[in-house]
Amino acid sequence: MAVRALRGATTIESDDVAQITVRTKELLTEMLDRNSVDKEHLISILFTATDDIHALFPAAAARELGLGDVPLICARELDIEGATKLCIRLMVHLETDIPRAELRHIYQYGAKGLRDDLPG
Repeated sequence: MAVRALRGATTIESDDVAQITVRTKELLTEMLDRNSVDKEHLISILFTATDDIHALFPAAAARELGLGDVPLICARELDIEGATKLCIRLMVHLETDIPRAELRHIYQYGAKGLRDDLPG
């Protein structure tokens, strides 16, 4: 098996615990399901959030999915002028037999246009 990374992003409509939880869980679930990733193949997950998100660490939502034993870390996204607001991004590191070109990266809601060059 090779070590690979999956990318994904979503947006929230308001900075509140419920929105962050629902959208993060939805994104992570779709990323894992669309790529047939078993929890045991996860190495780590990096979450970033834009400066306008303060209500909750996105990693807290991943713990609710039963990923508490997977190394999780949150960081701030760069505050670039004109960048997508209220945005949560993920990079999932995993072991897989899936070739890099066949991985499905997931971009939801207001983040759909961020990386339309990647297969979805």
